[in-house]
Amino acid sequence: MTEPTNADGDTSGPLAPAPAPGRSRGRALDAVLGDLRAVDGALYAAVAATSTPTLDRALRRLSHAADHSKISLSIAAALATAGARPRRAALVGLGAVAMTSAASNLLGKRLVRRARPDREAARVTVDRYVPMPASASFPSGHTASAVAFATAVGVVLPGAAVPLGVLAGAVGYSRVHTGVHYPGDVAAGAVLGIAGAAAALAAAAASPVPDLRSVYSPPRAPYRARMWRPRQPKAFTAW
Repeated sequence: MTEPTNADGDTSGPLAPAPAPGRSRGRALDAVLGDLRAVDGALYAAVAATSTPTLDRALRRLSHAADHSKISLSIAAALATAGARPRRAALVGLGAVAMTSAASNLLGKRLVRRARPDREAARVTVDRYVPMPASASFPSGHTASAVAFATAVGVVLPGAAVPLGVLAGAVGYSRVHTGVHYPGDVAAGAVLGIAGAAAALAAAAASPVPDLRSVYSPPRAPYRARMWRPRQPKAFTAW
């Protein structure tokens, strides 16, 4: 028995068999992803087309300074000299950076393999250029590490949450401004950074980080209060 056909001989139209549920869901997902890529590309093009000569140099320097988490490492070094709690925040923050960097480079970039943006086609001004990385574009490793450090340190030191969060946001935007990442890469990196910080904080809570001074300094003997005793008068002996 043959499938019903229309006058032209094809099987499409109202008489065509219903598509499989899995196939229809796959088409819907592809359509949504296509729309998201279009929005992502439009945002990238809008940033590239916006003239910001005053910001170009500063954001280029910020993006370059964030290579290999140099900013986070410098802040952690400063915190390590500021007391026990800042030192603990620095250690947890560095742990978050390590976890997030591994997840970004070993998993995210290898699984998605998104190509880097074409800066020349988008007409990104040369004044914004930083070296184009050879790795995949998704997710943004710079953003992931900066957000991970800011989130982890901000939980331990709430006073540092806002300035570090603003810094992490600036690092993420600088990667789009310099033309090496799409906005979607930065958004995914931020989500990954929050997840990495949560994992580092959970690990620190399960195994508390000791104060470094206790490793190098011997423990002090407990202070014992001396009980006051009245002095006995010296006995006078007559010779």
